[in-house]
Amino acid sequence: MTPLAKARGLALIVPLALLGGAYGFQYVWSNLYPCEMCWWQRYAHFAALPFAILSLLAGSRLGGGRVLVWLAALAIFVSGAIGFWHAGIELKLLPGATECSAALAGTAEEMLKQTFDRPLIRCDDVQWSWLGISMAGWNAIVSILSAVAILWLSLRKPKAA
Repeated sequence: MTPLAKARGLALIVPLALLGGAYGFQYVWSNLYPCEMCWWQRYAHFAALPFAILSLLAGSRLGGGRVLVWLAALAIFVSGAIGFWHAGIELKLLPGATECSAALAGTAEEMLKQTFDRPLIRCDDVQWSWLGISMAGWNAIVSILSAVAILWLSLRKPKAA
């Protein structure tokens, strides 16, 4: 497998795995609700997916989809950067958003009901951590390191046969 093929695979696996983990914690394992910044991190991973898929479909055409891999890596990196900022806010080291999650829509009565039916999730509260690192921190670590690995792999020359 060429380094570029590995980069394309990693560009698809990373956002799928991190989104799967986020939704797993939300709906399956822990009933954790995302704050606004958690959504921002998810949006960046969602943005990476079409680039990663198109790079796989490009195959050897379009330079092996190298530019598409770079765009996927950029989106993954953006998610990691937001996660870094979010973790800094949770640790009270950085200023930032402390608003609740999800926009409200509808009549005033419907919005009031939506407000009381939804948990208020603050961006500066850690809901879950492992080894002293929050989910935002883990997203930052995994996303930034993965984006760097994807870029590094995409720039490597294939070994001569």
